[in-house]
Amino acid sequence: MTLILNILWIVFGGLPMAIGWLIAAAIMAITIVGLPWAPAALRIAGYTLLPFGSQVQDQDPGALSALGNILWFLLAGWWLALGHLIAAVGLAVTIIGLPFAWAHLKLAKLSLAPVATKIVPL
Repeated sequence: MTLILNILWIVFGGLPMAIGWLIAAAIMAITIVGLPWAPAALRIAGYTLLPFGSQVQDQDPGALSALGNILWFLLAGWWLALGHLIAAVGLAVTIIGLPFAWAHLKLAKLSLAPVATKIVPL
């Protein structure tokens, strides 16, 4: 079932958002200042591409992680969250799109604070 959901997810908006995450990771990797956020962005790009069958776990947040999340939000998090919100609204119009809209909403929340998170299989 997760395979079918992931294929439908890619067709109905998952691929453009995963590309957005890859672009954010590339921009962060190019700059020396953004290099600490590139691994988190790459990890979440993979999760954005295939979200069904995995879940996000919060790790122990520290003061450095909180500062990293604040900087991430200012640099890239808000526009990724906005993209996920727009996709969620578009998908929520149909009954079939509701599970995908819910996944986009979870990803929008993750877009705001990706540092100190881990992707684990269900």
